[in-house]
Amino acid sequence: MFGFIKRKQKIAPEAEIAAAKKQPQSEDNTTDLSHSLEKTKRTLSDGMADFFLGKKSINSDLLDELETHLLSADVGIDATTIIIDELQSNISRKAISDAESLHLKLAEIMKSILQPCEQPLNTDSAKPFVILVVGINGAGKTTSIGKLAHHFMQQGKSVLLAAGDTFRAAAVEQLQEWGNRNDVPVISQGTGADPASVIFDAVASASSKNIDIVIADTAGRLHTQDNLMAELAKIKRVLGKIDANAPHETLIVMDASFGQNALHQAQQFHNSIGLTGMAVTKLDGTAKGGILFSIAKTLNLPVRFIGVGEGINDLRPFNASEFVDALLE
Repeated sequence: MFGFIKRKQKIAPEAEIAAAKKQPQSEDNTTDLSHSLEKTKRTLSDGMADFFLGKKSINSDLLDELETHLLSADVGIDATTIIIDELQSNISRKAISDAESLHLKLAEIMKSILQPCEQPLNTDSAKPFVILVVGINGAGKTTSIGKLAHHFMQQGKSVLLAAGDTFRAAAVEQLQEWGNRNDVPVISQGTGADPASVIFDAVASASSKNIDIVIADTAGRLHTQDNLMAELAKIKRVLGKIDANAPHETLIVMDASFGQNALHQAQQFHNSIGLTGMAVTKLDGTAKGGILFSIAKTLNLPVRFIGVGEGINDLRPFNASEFVDALLE
């Protein structure tokens, strides 16, 4: 039922910054969240406008229609079932009697599903705090690392990047470009170098220079590539020689437009190496932004960041209430 959606063409860092200027910006120069989620809103909210704004009676037919819209937005069967069952219970108890009360209760239920995932990343527990970034090709790992570096620097943190994707020369060059743009050092070696060695050197360098955060890129891989998954396990073992708790965050970058397929991939990564957080990217380019609800009910992992635009400020910490309000406004 669910299939891959054609991914957007990769955008170079310079083009991303230029593209950001074309999007509606808030006062802090970030893309407006409601605008970013427009495609999912059209699937979810706009599709339900007739009974949110109209005079339809609140009955089982209306809930069936709502269920269809939720599934179309990739909210997932488990989360959709919770939402519909809770609404039905409230209708039976006369707690919902009109479109306005339905809208309010829907928002309340959706927020309750997502709020356990709202766990901001605390990087103060170690120095350097090591973030190992994983995921498949095309999910936006390297670009997300550049935006993460900017985010942490805005918090007053010092950052070092590790070019652990040694299989693709372009990945090293792209990370170096982000390093130049953010004015942060990048530790790299030649194409084909041992990724574990590169990342080990980066952490050792950060330790000697008293740098706060190391963000390590890794080669894009599918969960079915056993040799590459074993490489990630090796990286974690090698880092353990410096700090038994490193990496302190194993963050998967997941492309929202891949929907349930991406969810399955994340589950396999989690089973193989143990994830501690997620960054869900490209929510601005998909009608399947409801995947966050499916993540909440299936993976039980923190969603640290969401990507909602091409600009450098558009990888932002996840806030469940803001996300739901933007979807349903």
